[in-house]
Amino acid sequence: MSATLPEFSVVIPARLGSTRLPRKPLADIAGKPMVVRVAEQASRSGAHSVIVATDSTEIQAVCDAHRIECLLTKADHPTGTDRIAEIAQLLKLPPDALIVNVQGDEPLIPLELINQVASVLATHPECAISTVATPIGDAEEITNPNVVKVVLSRHHEAMYFSRSIIPFARDAANGVSASTQYLRHLGIYAYRASFLEAYARLEPAPLERSESLEQLRALWHGFRIQVHITPDLPPPGVDTEADLERVRLAFASRG
Repeated sequence: MSATLPEFSVVIPARLGSTRLPRKPLADIAGKPMVVRVAEQASRSGAHSVIVATDSTEIQAVCDAHRIECLLTKADHPTGTDRIAEIAQLLKLPPDALIVNVQGDEPLIPLELINQVASVLATHPECAISTVATPIGDAEEITNPNVVKVVLSRHHEAMYFSRSIIPFARDAANGVSASTQYLRHLGIYAYRASFLEAYARLEPAPLERSESLEQLRALWHGFRIQVHITPDLPPPGVDTEADLERVRLAFASRG
């Protein structure tokens, strides 16, 4: 690992019961299950360990066969963060340990994003979480509720996340102004283990329920989130059969 990077672990939540794409973590990508491809990609980052967190013995068996560390968690976790919090507890991580949450459906996630989100949190001890955003260039994405937006303070801390247009340009016809910067939130996080211990005990927030965005729970309870802005939108994850075929083609083109 590079001397410029902090020590951190990657935890990959992998749940077998996906609604949009059944058994998604086990979907074949160029001869290997997707969860294995994600773990292999994460292992190329600066992480000192990569762990799959799952409620499925089938996923655990696949990871074991590919020599990927995998820990079984409870089946009733409502979010991936809750699952990662259990891993931090099982491993008895010290309060200042850094854990990066890499989604189990992103086999093409850029390595620099993994490293960057850990580095950002390490250099902002006042924050409990770090995450990433990228400028939105397409006006349709600004109004798309499936694209999560974030607004930041002058210190690049998150003020709010929303599926709505934020900031809303009052004097623009549709609330969207060409002179306003809009930021798309990317679903990669780094956490301090101390936050994960607290998160497991936090009550869900009304805003979290309304927007269906779990990061709002942290803001609601007063935790600070540092946001790194990357200029480039990374390859999207796998949510549909079309996404899966696109990723398969990407791996095939690599040979």
